[in-house]
Amino acid sequence: MKILITGGAGFIGSHVVRLFVNKYPDYQIFNLDNLTYAGNLGNLRDVENAPNYTFLKADITDSASMQDLFRDYQFDGVIHLAAESHVDRSISDPMSFIMTNIVGTVNLLNAARANWKDMEGKRFYHVSTDEVYGTLGETGLFTEETPYDPRSPYSASKASSDHLVRAYNHTYHMPVVLSNCSNNYGSYQFPEKLIPLVINNIKHGKPLPIYGDGKYTRDWLWVGDHAAAIDLVYHKGRDGETYNIGGNNERKNLDLVHTLCDTVDELLGRTVGEARKTITFVKDRPGHDRRYAIDATKIKDELGWEPTVNPEEGLKMTAEWYLKNEEWLDNVTSGAYQKFYDKQYG
Repeated sequence: MKILITGGAGFIGSHVVRLFVNKYPDYQIFNLDNLTYAGNLGNLRDVENAPNYTFLKADITDSASMQDLFRDYQFDGVIHLAAESHVDRSISDPMSFIMTNIVGTVNLLNAARANWKDMEGKRFYHVSTDEVYGTLGETGLFTEETPYDPRSPYSASKASSDHLVRAYNHTYHMPVVLSNCSNNYGSYQFPEKLIPLVINNIKHGKPLPIYGDGKYTRDWLWVGDHAAAIDLVYHKGRDGETYNIGGNNERKNLDLVHTLCDTVDELLGRTVGEARKTITFVKDRPGHDRRYAIDATKIKDELGWEPTVNPEEGLKMTAEWYLKNEEWLDNVTSGAYQKFYDKQYG
């Protein structure tokens, strides 16, 4: 089986590539990535020489390139993770999100449709976000039946791509599955996202920026658990179905940062409580969704998946990884990232 994993040099994608390369030696795994600021082949050093792994540098917004790749390699399946994913960036530059997340997804769908003359044994798996559902009040959970209500250019672009994947399933009978996940955390995450940003800033004594009052609430999912869920959905999910993937770990941003502060202080041998003093409340993000929380009952009941890593264990493992991998962190926090951070937070 030949599986194309798009965005495989990114955070979640690299974990999925690694899992599939190691778990399925009889598969040929193709990692397609354009190596923008958040894509890093250093994330995959441990599998880059595996006999069943091939890297393809390409841009999913290039329709002709996608057609050529599907024709040349005859992929049997696609796990589509390539996306622009940072909400702040989508607010300042929505067009890049429209191009990658919408046009790029359609290019992949069209390339699959053109080359999959026989749909038997084929599958297009689209990985999406819980942000397409909008925001929750103090109670309630997102289910697979929750109406879409995206609030940012990022979530709107992902909602559009979700609808297009379903449309290709209904119109062209393309075999598809989808999943919508909560906030991921773990190793190899680009440090524009909250958890690695906080860890890196604590390490360097920089302020810890918190939007608004810090009471925005997210469900946090360890990336290794997410990769395992993606494996199950790809192989065992029902055609045309959507599965919500959540970590059962709902926390307010400020509480999460407090936990990280104390954990990193302890790991660095500092007085616990020192890092908390550098928390800085900054101007709120426009249209900031108040709360996300996932009901993952469906994937548990149908596929037997549930998260295995509890939040305390996961956050400590994550902090330890970033502190031990200083070279990786220093490499990715130079250049474009530093300019973005300075512009955002001063």
